[in-house]
Formats: sequence, C-alpha cells, structure tokens
Amino acid sequence: MDEFKWIKMSSLLILLLQFTGAAIGQRSLVIFARVGDEVTLPCNYVIQDQDECDGTNWIFSNSGSAVMLVKGGQIGNHAKSDRLRVTENCSLVIKKVTEEDAGYYTCRQYNKANQQQGSDRHLYQSVVTMTEHQVNDEVTLRCSVTRSGRCRLTVKWLLQGQDVDKDHRDIKTSASYCFASVTFLTSHFSNTSRSELFSCEVTADGKVQTFSLQSSGEDTTATTESDTRSGFTTTASAITEDATGYSLFFYGNLFN
Repeated sequence: MDEFKWIKMSSLLILLLQFTGAAIGQRSLVIFARVGDEVTLPCNYVIQDQDECDGTNWIFSNSGSAVMLVKGGQIGNHAKSDRLRVTENCSLVIKKVTEEDAGYYTCRQYNKANQQQGSDRHLYQSVVTMTEHQVNDEVTLRCSVTRSGRCRLTVKWLLQGQDVDKDHRDIKTSASYCFASVTFLTSHFSNTSRSELFSCEVTADGKVQTFSLQSSGEDTTATTESDTRSGFTTTASAITEDATGYSLFFYGNLFN
C-alpha cells in the first residue's frame, strides 16, 4: 500500500515538474551580450492602456540576490541606474554592458488595480568578454563567458571560421568551461586584420553563437558600443525561442 502511494506521489511530482518547466519555457529568452554592448531586453505580452509603462516592473537577480530595477516604469536608485532606459513598449535597455549584468531578468505586469496581469517574462543574460594582450611580438586573445551560477558552456576560438588545427605550430590554444584563449606571433598574420581571422564560438545544449572581433575603427550599427578594455566594437546576440515558445538553451542550464 505504501509503495502504491509512493508511485502516485512520484507520478504527480513528475507531472508537476514537466508543467513547471513548460511554464518557464513559454516566456523565457536567452540573450548574449558582449562587454560594452547596448542590449535591449524585450518585455513581451505587455498589457495595454499603460501610462509610460506605469504597470511594468523589471527585476534583476543573480547569486540569490534580487534588485528592483524598474518599478511602475520608473528606474530605481541602484548601481545600474545610469545605464538603464525604458522604451515606449516597456523593454529594458542596458547601456555599456558589464560582467556584473549577467543574470536573470524578469518583466512583471500589473493592471490598474495593482494586480499582476499574466505571467512573468523571464530573460537570462550571459556576458561575453573578449580581450587582447600583447607582449612584444606575441599576442593572446581571450574569450570568456560570465553567467549566473555555475558555467558549463563550451568556448573556443576559430581561425577563419574553422577549428584551429592542433598541429598548427604558429598558434597555441587553451580552453576550459566558459573560457578560451589563442596565442600567436604578429609576424605570422601581419597582412590580415585579426578581426577577419579570429572569432569566438560559444556552445551549450547544441546552440551555437559566434562572436567576431571588430576593430574600433570599423563601421558599426547604431546600437553598438565600444569596449574600451579590448579595443573591439561589440554587438548583441540572442537565442530565440523555438516554435513552441520553449527555449531549450535556457531551461537546460537553468538549474546548473
């Protein structure tokens, strides 16, 4: 009898977890932004009849702590205040992204009676940092990913879009979870821009994002910002939901 009750309870728990996972996935989005980016976090399912997003709250959480970034459409007084902006459609704009911006963002809607309207919109932002260090004729490029919680993403450098040949004596590579570096002599690539040669590839759960180097002197779109530490100009990147509205990339790493 006790065994039968345990089976019923286990089945109920499995169904509950499946339902919860689906509910999370329906309104979740993974966003990658490099240090220095200007990135826009969309708040979908925005309720109508708002006065300057007065029914919209934005909450940021990382490592167990939560901060109310925006309440009733107004930006609060906190460390990120001077880099935030709320758009007409209640999206949240973060200027000059830093590694500290990695984490979970929640958009929550309230009606005129101050009752929550609809489900939360969850976004998970990871931040990619790309730096260059040169000592004499030796250059080292580093690519790392900062995210909330344990990071288990695969990071590697590509040479002209292809894996770097391990037998290539002119290039040394090193990689671990969420980090990769490549070292070479400038004399070997003196005739080609590094931004045309090297790119950083980030992979998790079969989802792949590639970040190309772009020198600060090159033309960029209006939404990009310059990373003063690395001298590269950066652009934001996102992995969108699939046809069911479920982001496997997000959910597969949510509880790591």
